Amino acid sequence: MFVETQQAATTPGFYLRPRPTGFAVHMTACAAHLHDVRVLADKALTETDVSAGTSYTVQWVVSELVGNAVRACGDHVPLVVEIEAEESGVAVRVHDPERDLMPSRRPIALDDDSAQTGRGLGLLDILVPGWHVRPTPVGKQIVCHVPHAEGDDRA
Repeated sequence: MFVETQQAATTPGFYLRPRPTGFAVHMTACAAHLHDVRVLADKALTETDVSAGTSYTVQWVVSELVGNAVRACGDHVPLVVEIEAEESGVAVRVHDPERDLMPSRRPIALDDDSAQTGRGLGLLDILVPGWHVRPTPVGKQIVCHVPHAEGDDRA
């Protein structure tokens, strides 16, 4: 079982808290830790019978949110990433310490070839409509709900 086998996954800058249908990770943002979170998400979601398509979407969402936190707060920012399978989809929450640096929901043309950045939040709006930012006493939390993929038995 995921919860039992992953309890030893604590390393410097990466503290895993398994949950029955997912996990929370307290981590210092870096490429290796993001990779580890993506692998853990796939394992945890597979064990809860979430489809591969939904798992891939969750992994993309986590990558985008962690990347945005690093751009806003800097390399090695402390983050909390939570992923939990639910009946209607998968909850994804990413917490960072910068309460005043809020993501901007400005219209962006996804097909603008001249844009070097800025497509991520537009894609997030398409994949997980209704995502929102929640201020917390020590920063902010981006909250998303990834619905089960079409054709998924759970959808």
